[in-house]
Amino acid sequence: MDLVTDPLVREIWVMKSAQVGWTEILLNVAGYFIDLDPSPILLVQPTLEIAEAFSKDRLAPMIRDTPVLTPKIADPRARDSGNTLLHKKFNGGHLTLAGANSPQGLRSRPIRILLCDEVDGYPTSAGTEGDPFALARKRTTAFWNRKILAGSTPTIKGQSRVEAGYLNSDQRHLEYACPACGTFQRLVWAQVKWADVGLAPHDAMYQCSACSELLNEHQRLGMLGGEYRVVAAKPFNGIAGLHIMELMSPFVSLGEMATSFVEAKKLPETLQTWVNTALAETWADTARSIEPEGLLKRRENYGAERLPAGIVELTLGGDTQDDRLELQLLGWGRDEECWVLEQTVLRGDPGVDENAPNSVWRDLTTYRRRMFSVEGGRTLRVDGTAIDAGGHYTQQVMNYCHRHRFESVFAIAGKGGQGRLAWPRKPGKTKKHRGDLYSVGVDTIKDLLYGRIAKITPPNPGEAKPGYVHLPAGVDADFCDQLVSETKVYKVVGGRRVAVWRPKLAGVRQEAQDCWIYGYAVMIARTKGRRVDLNDLANAVEKRFGKPAPSADRAELAAPEAPAEGEPPPDDAPPDPRRPRPKRFRTIRSNYLQRK
Repeated sequence: MDLVTDPLVREIWVMKSAQVGWTEILLNVAGYFIDLDPSPILLVQPTLEIAEAFSKDRLAPMIRDTPVLTPKIADPRARDSGNTLLHKKFNGGHLTLAGANSPQGLRSRPIRILLCDEVDGYPTSAGTEGDPFALARKRTTAFWNRKILAGSTPTIKGQSRVEAGYLNSDQRHLEYACPACGTFQRLVWAQVKWADVGLAPHDAMYQCSACSELLNEHQRLGMLGGEYRVVAAKPFNGIAGLHIMELMSPFVSLGEMATSFVEAKKLPETLQTWVNTALAETWADTARSIEPEGLLKRRENYGAERLPAGIVELTLGGDTQDDRLELQLLGWGRDEECWVLEQTVLRGDPGVDENAPNSVWRDLTTYRRRMFSVEGGRTLRVDGTAIDAGGHYTQQVMNYCHRHRFESVFAIAGKGGQGRLAWPRKPGKTKKHRGDLYSVGVDTIKDLLYGRIAKITPPNPGEAKPGYVHLPAGVDADFCDQLVSETKVYKVVGGRRVAVWRPKLAGVRQEAQDCWIYGYAVMIARTKGRRVDLNDLANAVEKRFGKPAPSADRAELAAPEAPAEGEPPPDDAPPDPRRPRPKRFRTIRSNYLQRK
């Protein structure tokens, strides 16, 4: 806030963690200029809906409860006030709120003070007019004394707007004096200690990088309230950059941070969220491409004939082709541990109605209603199914899903683009077809799939592994090629570097990847959407059937031991129960097609 009134500073970039008072700073800056330096002000939120909520929940109470502001801005309910929810007039200027997704609010007004909230949440383009931040900044060109204040929780390295702005600034950070030795130092997460000093996460302490003294929470708070200094990594060029992380906040203790870190590091995507929102650092996206050869080495001896004991939920992802339905059966356990169970092909014409003889849709119904046996004596059936409604058979897919909607059968449409929800909050409606159509964020799920395959190491036999994707013995090289058939590339859109997924080779099949995406999406629909938590299901199963025992059937495939030289293998040797003969995926065909 001091930098806002510094005449030498024209831009301020704040790369911050969550809940450190950033929104309050924006309100204070807006109130300052309304009261003491009236100017045209534009405050941009990621979406128009968020801007409206900000106006009602934050801006209106500030105006109402601040005596110097109340008489300067008329009540929008007054007939002659001229004020609306998104536009507030006052003598000498106005305050306009806009959404980055609405180009109408980002043009046609000269602006002196530009306040941008959560810039990393802005869309790549405002409609068809390009980068919304660039459009908003262009509004300030006419003012020599303009001020631009932009801040956000960072996202992906190389794609983050706030990271780019911070790197272009003087990159300031705070250094605090250690209460034990007085050495000034920057707070870093690597100095938070618990397990290596014999403590539980909730008792974590901060270790001074100079004297190695362990500081408890009370001493850390005293450190934050004591002496500090501002250090810039680069020369000042008119742009000030600040980095604010959760270690600098008195609202969150070291124990709370350590506990949330231990929970977040189970999955790559939750760890990314923690790094972004707690450390205010960008996430280095390394899962751009995965070679299928490594997946073949991770195969395990299990299959759909007898499901591993850790599975508590079954989902089915379906992809429509001209002469078949491609299906992938997925099992889910605690912390989204995933088992690929089988890839099945239902041969037949998807254009034939379900009621017709030898219909492929009737075969699908039979497959969905099968009962699968689980280790330990349980049985499961498919809990949710998602079928791609794109392609040539949209009408048939919509009809089938609508007819079986009470069995959790969903018609879906894959939507590309970064930042989309894996499963929408509500379905869309189509004018031509009956029923609900759910838009699935396929790029979001691809990031998740590649991240889990790339970062999570294989578990030991019988060991639970959050987020791990198990592969059965029956998969072959073609399946693995399809599962990781794409690679992430970067291109510039509207002046911003964005990531897009592209096939590695032209014409390569992708049914295995598509079906996994749809199976994951319907799992999200059933668990997150209906609040049926996988961990709660696992706890209920363990309470009734006991904790799953380590199973030899889940051991990783290994090359058979060769007999000693000159010694033939015994003819009557029993088969090794740890390595049952891999069975190829079943192929169900309609009766009128000849078997291969």
